[in-house]
Amino acid sequence: MSKTIMLGDEYDDDLKNRLIDKLKLIGATPQLADWGVAGSQELASLSVQLRGEIIVIEVETFVGLSISGSDELIDEIASMVTI
Repeated sequence: MSKTIMLGDEYDDDLKNRLIDKLKLIGATPQLADWGVAGSQELASLSVQLRGEIIVIEVETFVGLSISGSDELIDEIASMVTI
């Protein structure tokens, strides 16, 4: 099963840094990064591989910072970065 969790605001640099630090710590490796602008919306996407699975991190203006992937990994990552 897969799920998406909103971790917080897209402008929360501390949260973004915590997320990247924790992903590195548990062995995630970057796979694909993309960035685009459409009008006032900015979207950045990063895919990482962790334990043979792909996790997608997205940062979108007015939407926030989200992570998507398997239920188990998303719950684990979210618990590591949320205060």
